[in-house]
Amino acid sequence: MNERLIRLQEKLSAEEVDAVLITKVPNVTYFSGFRGDSSALLIGRNFRKLITDGRYVEQAITQAKDFTLVEQTEGLYKKIIEEIKISACKKVGFEGLTMTVAVHSYLKKELKDVEFKSIALDTLRQVKDAAEIANIRRACEIADDAFKKVLAVIKPGMREFEVAADLEYFMRRLGSEAAAFTTIVASGWRGSLPHGTASDKKICAGELVTMDFGATFNGYCSDITRTICVGKASAEQRKIYNLVLDAQLYGLEVITAGKGGVEIDTAVRDRFTAAGYGDYFVHGLGHGVGLEIHEEPRLSKLSKCEQLLPNMIVTDEPGIYIENFGGVRIEDTVLVTSGKPQPLTRSPKHLIEL
Repeated sequence: MNERLIRLQEKLSAEEVDAVLITKVPNVTYFSGFRGDSSALLIGRNFRKLITDGRYVEQAITQAKDFTLVEQTEGLYKKIIEEIKISACKKVGFEGLTMTVAVHSYLKKELKDVEFKSIALDTLRQVKDAAEIANIRRACEIADDAFKKVLAVIKPGMREFEVAADLEYFMRRLGSEAAAFTTIVASGWRGSLPHGTASDKKICAGELVTMDFGATFNGYCSDITRTICVGKASAEQRKIYNLVLDAQLYGLEVITAGKGGVEIDTAVRDRFTAAGYGDYFVHGLGHGVGLEIHEEPRLSKLSKCEQLLPNMIVTDEPGIYIENFGGVRIEDTVLVTSGKPQPLTRSPKHLIEL
């Protein structure tokens, strides 16, 4: 049994359940290796079942070698109910943060003698193994290479969605399976929108352009943001940029094993506050990255992470957003180590003026 399944079995014991039903796609992938959708895992102390349909049978046999394949032909949850009855489990864990109320009600109606308990599994994915780190590192390399290529094509008059299309095209040509999330390209006044996904706005000379994008490699994501100036930056643009760069570089000093998510976020946030820009940093410092683009641990005011551990991977992405001015964000995907954190995204961070 691999290390992931061993830790899951320990979780079952700690939660005092006979089995766990896993339906969240990233968790299905994490524990089984299977990368299809519309499927589920049912894992007990002495059985491991992957329930899927005919579209995925051949794929499942190859990818989920540690699991018994159960093919469903009349509906996923009907087959899940059958398999829970066969297993004779009396207490079953489920992913309460992702299962719908309708599905939960259906399961309880059909399995009146079974007690269901909501349990959280995402935290088991926080510390990455060597293979996961290698996949994320490669996804970061792809994003870095795409950024280098897009710098050669950005010019005044291009629309934001054209830049986003070029970034995604370059990433795909370089080996990305898909964009890790909806690409953000926000220029000029739109830069004050932290999640300003690409629009039909034309990029004008002298504007800052924030690009937030990521690649996917073997299911694993990367996340990078760079802000550039199309033309020569003004004194105010340069001032804001340097404040963000200072905070981002400081983040790379304090994102260390043993420190908590709130502590790290506060340390970087205080630099903005001291400079008079605390109110313009409107989101958390970072988040975990892996099979999902946003996962645990979080680096924010509301973080539940008491301490980072080596081989966690998080982002470091401070930003300043000012209405009618624009914004600046600089972001790296970062590997937490027992010593100095290691940025996996390596694109230049000095202010690039095209």
